[in-house]
Amino acid sequence: MPKNCPAPPPAFPSRRPREFAARLESRTGSTPLARLLLRAYLAGLPRGERFCDVGELLLGELFANAVQHSEAPPDRLIEVRFAVTGDRLRIEVHDAGAGRPSVRASSAEEEGGRGLFLVNELAERWGCCLRAGGVGKFVWALVAPAPGFTELAFGRAAGVVAV
Repeated sequence: MPKNCPAPPPAFPSRRPREFAARLESRTGSTPLARLLLRAYLAGLPRGERFCDVGELLLGELFANAVQHSEAPPDRLIEVRFAVTGDRLRIEVHDAGAGRPSVRASSAEEEGGRGLFLVNELAERWGCCLRAGGVGKFVWALVAPAPGFTELAFGRAAGVVAV
């Protein structure tokens, strides 16, 4: 290497996103954007597709609940956070409201009210915590990989696949 030539920059290892956070407007129209962000996050992870369907559904329900039921001022943002830890996807939706969500019974005639029922049924676990600093809360859900997920379904070769 010539004496006056700087050394090449070190090679950057391929880094995959481990955590993601974004703040979105507190309006119904932000729900599809939140789901799109989750889909993009999962696309950057190896085998992230296995969380997509349930993850998007639960995120949509939690985000819509934050928009509809938070008594926070309308100019407050809603924060979404995603992380895959071990073999689980963790979804968090933060809002400035103080009310704690609860699963309620709804009749077949009601148009709404089933969001937390779905979260309760499809999430491995879920809960609600106060935010650090005492302003607002966040609702979280753990999503297990889709049952029956195989690498072959996504065009990847696998050593052995039991059918």
